[in-house]
Amino acid sequence: MAVSRRTLLMVVAGGALAGCGARTAVSGAGTGAPVPSVSAPVTASGTESGIPAETAAAPTAAATPAPADPTAPAPATAAPATAAPATAAPKKEPTRAEVVERYGEASPADWGLDVPGVITELPDGESATALTFDACGGPGGNGYDADLIDFLRAHAVPATLFLNARWIDANPDEFEQLAADPLFEIGNHGTVHRPLSVTGRSAYGIAGTSDVGEVYDEVAGNARKLAALLGQPPRFFRSGTAHYDDVATRIVADLGERVAGFTVNGDGGATLSASQVRQEVASAGPGAIVIGHLNHPGGGTAPGVAAAVPGMLAAGRRFVRLSDVM
Repeated sequence: MAVSRRTLLMVVAGGALAGCGARTAVSGAGTGAPVPSVSAPVTASGTESGIPAETAAAPTAAATPAPADPTAPAPATAAPATAAPATAAPKKEPTRAEVVERYGEASPADWGLDVPGVITELPDGESATALTFDACGGPGGNGYDADLIDFLRAHAVPATLFLNARWIDANPDEFEQLAADPLFEIGNHGTVHRPLSVTGRSAYGIAGTSDVGEVYDEVAGNARKLAALLGQPPRFFRSGTAHYDDVATRIVADLGERVAGFTVNGDGGATLSASQVRQEVASAGPGAIVIGHLNHPGGGTAPGVAAAVPGMLAAGRRFVRLSDVM
């Protein structure tokens, strides 16, 4: 039987989802033709249209005013002015001081893996499954699971990769290769891999951010790094341990990112065996978001994923990056 998200957390208490330490611890020109003016629309024949010249009147008595000159050009009728479509100005990201002022007195009502603002599954009706893998960085967490990435590439399985700033700094070449691969999208996994709290709550022994300012730093610090490296800001954020309070998720939204949780804990914070990973990943139904880790080579994640995914593909399962469906 597949282990549910909440049950797994109890079973692997103190280790699941930490993923950042050792495995035992815790993504017409040139023709010369005149260009028609705005005030003279072009007809189907390619000529400028205007008001037709009046037909010359028959001569009359001398007292009759002279007829209009048939060779004179017709008076032009000005085309109505068309206002340029309004373009919405890009939303300005709030500064740290603005975020502190906005949320400094807010008190969270929820804390955990599934709080308001956290996406825990794909949109209703979506039959695909999203594989997501974290790279937590820091002591014991800077590894690179080439076997996992090679498997995904060999089977053309897309994934969203949540990379911590410390992991990026430790693996510049690997980051460049992952970022250049259209099979993957890069998500924000925080600056120093901390649970996201405005009151200093911790998860699995990892201290969370202590206040609103530190929440801003944890999200915006790595977002700026990724924007500079990728040429565009990340769309999705996942905190260290995937724990949040509901004030912190509002801050993430104000900074222009969506908080990605999960439906299935695929590798228990890189602590599960290959057979356990296979069982968990294979249990992911349509619309599920699976969380795993790409920074623990030699662990159970790569062989477990490699054992589960081919059967899912054979059964018609489609895999997507988060941005493909959201």
